Amino acid sequence: MSSPLTRLRFLRLRLTALLALLALAAAVAAGWLYTDLGRLQAAERAAREGGEAARAYAADMLSYDYRSVEEDLARARGHATGALAEQYRRLAGTLVPEAKKLRKVQQAEVDDIAVESATPEEVRVLVFLNMTTTSPETGGKGARQEVAQNRARLVMVPVGNRWLVADLSTLLGNTPIR
Repeated sequence: MSSPLTRLRFLRLRLTALLALLALAAAVAAGWLYTDLGRLQAAERAAREGGEAARAYAADMLSYDYRSVEEDLARARGHATGALAEQYRRLAGTLVPEAKKLRKVQQAEVDDIAVESATPEEVRVLVFLNMTTTSPETGGKGARQEVAQNRARLVMVPVGNRWLVADLSTLLGNTPIR
């Protein structure tokens, strides 16, 4: 038989081991939460910076004037990276002659933005735009102006110390209401 003193020592040992295990579990949980907090803060910072860049660049990316279309496309290309920058370079071959021929002016104005998703590596931004397109009336009597609301999705990626547009797609049609 064991004495009450031996049983008390054994109980203390078990209690000490249990407390040590709980302290270790709490330390692991605190470390995980701290790491997760850092990830969330990085995503929040990316959303803010990528969203601001999308707001600043969207009008340049979607606007041009037939009188300065080459410079307009070059400015838009300066906000782009990767395949999109190459796409703007190729677009100059078709858009420049067409815009000059039609004497077309397209002016985009950012109304608002919404960040769809954000990680430190990529931010997807929905941009709400007011688009004004102006071209001469047929027969040379004045100008025809069309105003429309549009949406575009810009995929922003960090390049060096700034955010650039890696992909741009316009979203046509009505927004479904749910």
